[in-house]
Amino acid sequence: MLVLKRLAVLAAVVMPGLVSSAAHAGLGQPSPWQFGLQQPVTPVMENIVWFHDFLLWLITAIAAFVLVLLLIVIFRFNARTNPTPSRTTHNTLLEVIWTLVPVIILVVIAVPSFKLLFLQQTIPPADITVKATGKQWYWTYNYPDSKFEFDSLMLKENELKPDQPRLLAVDNAMVVPVNKVIRVQVIGSDVIHSFAVPSFGIKIDAVPGRLNETWFKAEREGIYYGQCSELCGRDHAYMPIEVRVVSEKDYAAWLDQAKQKYATDDTKPATTQVAAK
Repeated sequence: MLVLKRLAVLAAVVMPGLVSSAAHAGLGQPSPWQFGLQQPVTPVMENIVWFHDFLLWLITAIAAFVLVLLLIVIFRFNARTNPTPSRTTHNTLLEVIWTLVPVIILVVIAVPSFKLLFLQQTIPPADITVKATGKQWYWTYNYPDSKFEFDSLMLKENELKPDQPRLLAVDNAMVVPVNKVIRVQVIGSDVIHSFAVPSFGIKIDAVPGRLNETWFKAEREGIYYGQCSELCGRDHAYMPIEVRVVSEKDYAAWLDQAKQKYATDDTKPATTQVAAK
C-alpha cells in the first residue's frame, strides 16, 4: 500500500511536467525536456501530428482492451477459480468478430495514411524552387530562377551568437517567403545524404545522380532547423539545415542582396562557392 501511495505521489509530480513539455514543444528546434513532436508550421506537418496523435489513441485503446482480456483470463479462468475448464473449441461469432474488427481498424488507419501520403508526394504549383545539394559535410543551395547559389556550413561554438543553437546554426541559411509553396529539389554530390526539417514535415534522400523533390508551405515566420538524416561519413552530425521564413518584403530585399553576392556566371564552368564568414 505504501508503494502505491509513493507511485501516486510520483505520478502527480511528474505528469504535469510531461504535459507542460508536450505543450511547449520546440518551434523550429528541439527544446530542453521536450516531450513530443516539434510544433508544425506547414499543412503537411499538421497532418502528420494529427495522424500521430490519432494512432497513439488507437493503439492505447487496443492495448487496454488486450490487457483487460488478459486480466479476465488470469483471474476468472485460472485453475483455482475454474477447476473444470471449458472444452469449447469453436465459436463462429467470435471468429467473425476477431477477423472483421482488425480489418476495420486497418481500413480506418489506411484512409488517412494514404491521404497524408498523397499530400506529401503531390507537389502543387511552386512559387519558388530551391535546389539543395548534400556534400561532405555541408549543403549548397541553388536558386535556379534567380541564378545564384551559396554554401551553408555549420557555425563553430566560438562563432555562435547567444540566440543561436549549438550544432544547428549555420553561416548562410536558406531563405524563403512565408505562405508560399517552396519546391525543394534534393541531390547528393558524393554520398547519400538526407534533407530533413521536422517542423516542415519533410525528409527526403539526397542521392548522387538522382534528383528527388519535396515541398513545403511555411505558414509562420521564424527560423527552422533540421539536419542530415542519413549517415554520410565522419562529420555527418555537423551538417545542419537552417531555413529562415520571412515576409515577402524581407525576402525581396534578401534576394536583391543575394543576387549580387552569390551570382553565378553561366558562361563559366560551375564552381563551388564557400561563402565568407
